[in-house]
Parts: sequence; structure tokens; C-alpha cells
Amino acid sequence: MQFTDSHCHLDFTEFQHELPQLLKQCQQSNINRLIVPSVNPEHWQRVLSLALQTEQTNNTNVKVSCCLGIHPWFLILQNNQLTNKLVKNIDLAFNEQLLKQAVIKHRNEIVAIGECGIDVFKAKKNTESEQALNNNLNLQQEFVEMQLQIAKHHDLPIVIHHCQSHHLILPLLKKVKLTRSGVIHAFSGSYQQAKAYVDLGFKLGIGGTITYARSKKTINAIQRLPLSSLLLETDAPAMPPFGQQGLINTPLNLIAVFKALTTIRSESAAVIAKQIESNVNQLFFNR
Repeated sequence: MQFTDSHCHLDFTEFQHELPQLLKQCQQSNINRLIVPSVNPEHWQRVLSLALQTEQTNNTNVKVSCCLGIHPWFLILQNNQLTNKLVKNIDLAFNEQLLKQAVIKHRNEIVAIGECGIDVFKAKKNTESEQALNNNLNLQQEFVEMQLQIAKHHDLPIVIHHCQSHHLILPLLKKVKLTRSGVIHAFSGSYQQAKAYVDLGFKLGIGGTITYARSKKTINAIQRLPLSSLLLETDAPAMPPFGQQGLINTPLNLIAVFKALTTIRSESAAVIAKQIESNVNQLFFNR
């Protein structure tokens, strides 16, 4: 069986000195593909260089692919620091032009747009008034729609971050109607919410959440969805599986997520692994 970690942040400092060894360990665990999203323009060159560097110097058969996007946390933190004053680093038009130029230049090197999305929880935590919260959520929605339009124009899938925001994300996806859909990263929610995404052609990224018994609603949803709608991910270095709370998560924990999925689903482990790899190919690599 072969595996793909469809969402891991290998460009983060936690992996700065351990990447060669980590890639060897991934190969030993049959984790042969790693997809690295980016979080803001400062990280774009990092993920591009990471993908290129591993391709040229990698002594394993592990392939690293990357995505370009703007994460909502970048908007929340900047907006909070600058109150109501918008400057270049969070100006929509400026960032739209920046991303368009980067995608045109690196179209053949990236597999998706993202990570982008809407995070209501983080926005509530970092804004001091209802007006500031509404302003920030409007900003997040504008940035998501902008990135959806770029993904649509370039026939690329999108990687969506969500937190308490299904009600805001779904209308945007219905409005833009991507040709290649995308993935709802680290899906957490009900069957009804999951089905709404699947009905739009989206995949759901399944990570460490399903290793926690308390995640009953999400586990129930994963049991009932078509296997063709699922991807595996770790979100390393965040979101470690049960038993590793407080530790740095790595792509190696994808196996723990897979094992948890095999206890949830009725299909055999071999069937699950084969179908999920097919899902990855369909979304990211079949152009």
C-alpha cells in the first residue's frame, strides 16, 4: 500500500533540520507523496524551493509538491495589529496581483491554490468588537473568493481551511463553481455539512481528528460518505493524533490516521488505501 499526506507544512521551522531524515522515514512507511500548502506570500518561495530542492537532492522516492495561497490567520493577525487601517500586506488588490503573478510564473510547479479559507473562531479570539469581527470576516471572505477565482482561471483545485465557518464557505463555493473543485482540509463537522461539500465535487481531508473518540459527529460523517470523497492528511506540525498531544506532528503519523480510518470504514485496508490514492491523483495530479 502507498500513501500520500495531502496536507503538511514541511516549510515550517519545526522541520528545518530534520527533512532529509524525515523523507527517508516516510519512504520506509510507504508515504511516497507529500503536499505542502503555503500560508502567506512570504512562504511561497519557501514551498517552491522545498519542492524543487527535494526533487534535485532527494535520495528517496518521496515526491514533495506545493500549493500557493493566503491563509486566513495571516489576515486575522495583521488586521488586529493594524485595527482598521489596511496597508499593502493585507490589501486585496495588491495580494490578488501578487498571487496571479506567482501562479502564472510557477503554474507547472504547483498542484493547487491554498491554503485559504475562513476561520471564525480565530477571528472572534483576536477582535475586540462586533464591528471589528464583521470587518475581518468580510475581509476573509473577499480573500477566499479572490483565490477561488484564480484557481478557476488556472484550472487548479483549491485547499480550504475552515473553523466554525461552513455557513460562510459553502455559499462562496456555490457562487464560483470551480472546474476542479478542491479539498476541505481537516474536515470536522456533521454528515449534512460533509455531504454539502461532496455534492459540489469536493474531497474531505481526514486527519488526526478521527483518532479522538470525542469526535463522534465527524466519525459518523466519515462512515457514511463515499470513499471516493476522502483524502488522508496530517496537517503537520499541528494536529497530532490521539496519544501524541503536545508533541510535534509529522507526516509519519499519517499511518495512525489511516489505521483509524480502517476501523471506521467497512472496506478492507487495501481497498481504502487504493481508492484514496486514486482520489489524490484525480484531484491534484491528473491534468
